[in-house]
Amino acid sequence: MIQRFQYGPGSLVIELGSNDGYLLKHFLDRGIECLGVEPTASTADAAERLGISVLRDFFSESLALKLAVSGRQADLIIGNNVYAHVPDINDFTKGLKQALKPKGIITLEFPHLLRLIQGAQFDTIYHEHYSYLSLTSVIQIFQAAGLRVWDVSELSTHGGSLRIYGCHAEDDRPESPTVNEVLSEECRFGLRRSETYQGFQAHADRIKDDLLVFLIEQKRAGKQVVGYGAAAKGNTLINYAGVRADLLPCVCDAAVSKQGKYLPGSRIPIVTEAIIRKKKPSFILILPWNLRNEIMDQLEYIKAWDGQFVTAIPQLDVV
Repeated sequence: MIQRFQYGPGSLVIELGSNDGYLLKHFLDRGIECLGVEPTASTADAAERLGISVLRDFFSESLALKLAVSGRQADLIIGNNVYAHVPDINDFTKGLKQALKPKGIITLEFPHLLRLIQGAQFDTIYHEHYSYLSLTSVIQIFQAAGLRVWDVSELSTHGGSLRIYGCHAEDDRPESPTVNEVLSEECRFGLRRSETYQGFQAHADRIKDDLLVFLIEQKRAGKQVVGYGAAAKGNTLINYAGVRADLLPCVCDAAVSKQGKYLPGSRIPIVTEAIIRKKKPSFILILPWNLRNEIMDQLEYIKAWDGQFVTAIPQLDVV
């Protein structure tokens, strides 16, 4: 992005939801002024230890107006996996308008509603997400705030995401052909038709039922299934399906902070990966399906005892 848009000393990059400064430090290393907006004290502390200035607040139109009045409008505003988490998306977007220089660029990344519906990714629907966004809807939100989407990229993260590039409505930069391509795909799929969404519940129920049947069959056959990845999406699936420790005795996770604790709701224990080598389960149920390939590579050793991998979404798959 630095090379594409020719940022350097004299530029200002603002990241919304800057976390511990992991992204901004790369701009800082190039001599580019950075400002993070991050309400969480612990991660803001970490970013400041890297030399990054942080506003400890939630981004809003009123905060953006303060930045504009103080002469701190941005050449680049970044928001990765923040836009879907915002309670008042219209106020947030108006803030983007206020905080942006006349020729500035906004880049936002968020899960793509099209991929969520296509892949029956109901386990990505939980309380932290206030919005489930298509390019069609984001363009309308931007237009209402005096902004314009001029480019978009499709990403594989989170089961399929969009990275959009925005500017002021009056900016004369040309629109990329990919904008119309994504809009056309959304239209063909039917994102503007209510019936497209009406079959989603039935698809989720099939996934739940297939998972329960599989787990019960393995229990009756005397085969053990162990889960891997104590992620939010896995908790959503496990609780929706009503799975408990009698069918899935434990879930392994590499995060030390999770080990020795329990999955919320199901109370399934979270353990270290060492349990897999010890118990040699017949199946590993991969809960963060978006990391399926990496986890299969990491746990390839289960093939030594003919172990197999299982994912439940978008349909039950055993390999």
